[in-house]
Amino acid sequence: MYGVSFDDPFLPEEEYYDARRKQLADISYEEIWNTIHRGSMPELFENPGFNWQMFYGAYVRTYIERDVREITEIGDTVKFTKFMVAAAASTGQLLNLASLARDVGISQPTAERWLSVLVASNLVFLLHPYSNNVTKRAIKTPKLYFLDTGLAAYLTRWNTPEVLKNGAMAGAFFESFVIAEIIRSYYNRGILEPALYFYRDRDMNEIDLLIEENGVLYPLEIKKHADPAKKDVAAFSVLDKMPGKKRGPGGVICLYDNLITLQGNDRVIPVSYL
Repeated sequence: MYGVSFDDPFLPEEEYYDARRKQLADISYEEIWNTIHRGSMPELFENPGFNWQMFYGAYVRTYIERDVREITEIGDTVKFTKFMVAAAASTGQLLNLASLARDVGISQPTAERWLSVLVASNLVFLLHPYSNNVTKRAIKTPKLYFLDTGLAAYLTRWNTPEVLKNGAMAGAFFESFVIAEIIRSYYNRGILEPALYFYRDRDMNEIDLLIEENGVLYPLEIKKHADPAKKDVAAFSVLDKMPGKKRGPGGVICLYDNLITLQGNDRVIPVSYL
């Protein structure tokens, strides 16, 4: 979209930053929210004048009538559409199948089957929690992310970038956008099962994203604001208590405009570095 040929998978290390900064696109705060709202569908990018609502309305109908029916038989297309809306409203949250089923009026096994359809279609990504033998207190439930934030915005009726960035789901949409961009950076290099996780335990320690590479865990927080603080990376220390694992550099991915040190090896990482 910005003519950048750099395509290394995202990893918060100096070697990555040094290579990435050579091809940084100048992306304004307003452009980021426009992209989050409009989404990343090729036709919407190629045709800026294409009506957003008309495109996604037609996309949802075609998806259900053609793609979904190739994967499984959906008897009630109206309820399946409601299920997509409920899933989009849950982007960035822990998966709650019972709640999704209740909201739509379907059984939990049906909700599980329909969710698998969205995952198989690459519309939804389930980010699983990190766990090993010493993380017995870790939450076991995955988090749900819509991979195209434009589609999620359409389904949840955030009709303009302005209302989205100022709305109650702004943080969830920004987090979904960042997660999706990082996932794509791995997919684009043929890595279809990247070692991406999140961490949350019963002591309320939470890390939005963990990237595991060669036995090293890289912790990342995702914040829609532009003024990260040291408290945003406080939970990273929980990784130091995991025997056999090394904590690598991490940071806070946010809307700040410069790559700077926050604390130790942890950086403030502009979203343009993805």
